[in-house]
Amino acid sequence: MDPTPIPTSDTPRKATTIKDVARRARCSIASVSRVVNDSGPVSGALRLRIAAAVAELEFRPSEVGRSLVLKRSRTIGVLVPSVTNPVFADCLAGLQETARRGGHAVLIAQSNYEAGREVEAIEPLIAERPAGLVLTVCDPASSEARARAAAAGIPTVLLFNEASDPGVALVTVDNRGAGRDLAAALIGRGHRRIAFVAGRFAASDRARARYEGVRDALVAAGLPVEPPVEADFIDGPDRIDLADILDRLRPTAIVASNDLLAIGVVAALRRHGLAVPDDVSVAGFDGIAIGGLIAPSLATIAWPARAMGTTAAAMLLDLVAGRGREPGRTLTLPHLFRPGGTLADAPNTSR
Repeated sequence: MDPTPIPTSDTPRKATTIKDVARRARCSIASVSRVVNDSGPVSGALRLRIAAAVAELEFRPSEVGRSLVLKRSRTIGVLVPSVTNPVFADCLAGLQETARRGGHAVLIAQSNYEAGREVEAIEPLIAERPAGLVLTVCDPASSEARARAAAAGIPTVLLFNEASDPGVALVTVDNRGAGRDLAAALIGRGHRRIAFVAGRFAASDRARARYEGVRDALVAAGLPVEPPVEADFIDGPDRIDLADILDRLRPTAIVASNDLLAIGVVAALRRHGLAVPDDVSVAGFDGIAIGGLIAPSLATIAWPARAMGTTAAAMLLDLVAGRGREPGRTLTLPHLFRPGGTLADAPNTSR
């Protein structure tokens, strides 16, 4: 058997990425992009650290990406998980109107809550040479789509995501605080067995943060904490399986990670012969309009989705125009608990 080949200087190696430089320089991808593309302010010490990392790793920025910095169009690219989820539809309405007033068209793509499809969706947006991007990704800390936008030197604002990087502009809500507030409302109505149903946490850092908030409230009240029920609800929210949690926990209340999922939970409970809210209370997040039209109306944590889209577009246009706002600025908009007919006092008797 031939011995294992010894690597030589001719052995091809994996190309250095902007993520590698950020890791070596102990900074954000956005900071590296600003130095490489000379597209924004960076402190002197950090600039030197990034320059050293670029030299040590022999990083060569993509010429395609660098050309985008110089030839941007008057368009804004937007990537959201779903255009059919009303909360994102409302965001898009506000975003598009603000962009229009600023003289920009909007290009929209969706990822269907899949990290792999985020990458597929971001490439055509980048190819259009947008002035900037607004992204809602599965997890900004590991998002390849976000990394590619940064490598191309495109100003970017994250929307709805959890803060993971001080160098990135963000318009969001306090997802964890909202989870605490909703759980506190349920506990205040006498509920002690509370379940949490979500889509896959890998698909939504928002869902994970909301669960963590619910868990915080349960722990503070000295109540048991159940692991979340993660469901593939994108293609079939009407087929959510609650059999295990109903048999094991017999919850008096179920919190869903968003309103569409909460509506699916109501339907699933009815298939099990349970009445909402007499047997089980249900609550969600987002405050979508349809939640107020169903019977009984949906209890929810509401946030100003349209205003979030408006704010994200305004923040991005400021970044594009270089109007002096810090690239890493975070704006957290308020949330509000909205009682509904799906929430009642905990039943006095066990099922």
